[in-house]
Amino acid sequence: MTKRLGIIGAGKVGIVLAQLAVKAGYQVYIAGSGDAKKIALTVSVLAPGAIASTSAEVAKRADIVIAAIPLGKYAQLPKEALRNKLVIDAMNYWWEVDGTRPDLTGDVISSSEVVQKFLKDSRVVKAFNHIGYHDLYDETRPEGAEDRKAIAIAGNNLDDIQIVATLVNELGFDPVYIGELAKGRALQPGGPVFGAHVGAEALTSLIDQ
Repeated sequence: MTKRLGIIGAGKVGIVLAQLAVKAGYQVYIAGSGDAKKIALTVSVLAPGAIASTSAEVAKRADIVIAAIPLGKYAQLPKEALRNKLVIDAMNYWWEVDGTRPDLTGDVISSSEVVQKFLKDSRVVKAFNHIGYHDLYDETRPEGAEDRKAIAIAGNNLDDIQIVATLVNELGFDPVYIGELAKGRALQPGGPVFGAHVGAEALTSLIDQ
């Protein structure tokens, strides 16, 4: 059966993830803001094989959904349509884009825990947010390659972690589980892992610092 991946967010990260997923054999549905026609040409040129969709269509059709919109817009995610879905949070807080947001800048909980509270009936896993889109595109390697880079994963459900780990591996990276969503703070801007495009051993060392 064809694996179906949805991406909400047709910016640089969303497009690169769509490219990698199509190459890995996934059926990819990707949404920008509003009507799918607004991104259809961009998707056809930059991520051929992916299907331009609305956010609601992405949530309905996909088995796994990656949220790749500006974090400050997380409340625009189709909450009801994502009920019971596995949602990968690939978002980061940037004050230049999101404005000053006390709900996203506190030290009490990670941003993915904020997203999980909003998507209370979904299962949120944090991944793909600590490595830049250009490195995501350039650093893919086959499994077992000596210079393969790693993607950190944080989440509360081990079954979901395994699903995301499989996706990470199939997209060309070694998955490294770092703990529950609260541990995801290490992957956010200012955290020890943010910006790291290193192998699994080095990434684990950064987490342990």
